[in-house]
Amino acid sequence: MRITTVGLDADDTLWHNETIFRLTQARFRDLMAEVAAPEVLDERLAAVERRNLALYGYGVKGFTLSLIETAMELTGGEPPGRIISDILASGREMLAHPVEPLPGVEHALAELSDGYRLVLITKGDLLHQEQKLAGSGLGDLFAAVEIVSEKDASTYARVFTRHGTGAAEAVMAGNSLRSDVLPALEAGAFAAHIPYAVTWAHELAEPPVGHPSFAELASIADLPGWVRGLG
Repeated sequence: MRITTVGLDADDTLWHNETIFRLTQARFRDLMAEVAAPEVLDERLAAVERRNLALYGYGVKGFTLSLIETAMELTGGEPPGRIISDILASGREMLAHPVEPLPGVEHALAELSDGYRLVLITKGDLLHQEQKLAGSGLGDLFAAVEIVSEKDASTYARVFTRHGTGAAEAVMAGNSLRSDVLPALEAGAFAAHIPYAVTWAHELAEPPVGHPSFAELASIADLPGWVRGLG
């Protein structure tokens, strides 16, 4: 057995992301406090986001449009202009938010890049993801970058064939069981789950406990040792 390629998720694996969305959603609750109770607002927003994923994809821009749509639905199609203005301002702030790599990321990637081909595999808005990678200072450690609309088994099979020696000799690591682990295992790769403090409800799934190609790691600092152990 040999491993030649290591795929890594970006948001909430290499740098903070979901906490920024949570802060913006809390701001939205305050903004809409006179319109709907927090639990009603959260439930409606979640439904709107699920409905819009196929249209807008993942990322800040789609989230901002879903916030606007939720505000319109809950105000009978006539939200005050200040609400729309504040939502748009929140979206701009999210897009301009500084990239903050998670602890241990740079060291782990530097160690991995010394023996393996690193491929960034992430979902989201193309421009924003490119900007975040540039702002992270981690770009030079990656041999390739793939920004995709969805992560499924065919995506991993294609990416690991294009940038490596196939899924059987590849590892995928990330914070999402639904997007980073389960489809990578289905494609025939190894997969490591590195949990983040909070997880978007859409990315929740049951861990594949007992799967011989799966590992749950406490942090990204554990990834290089686990990958080396596979060889």
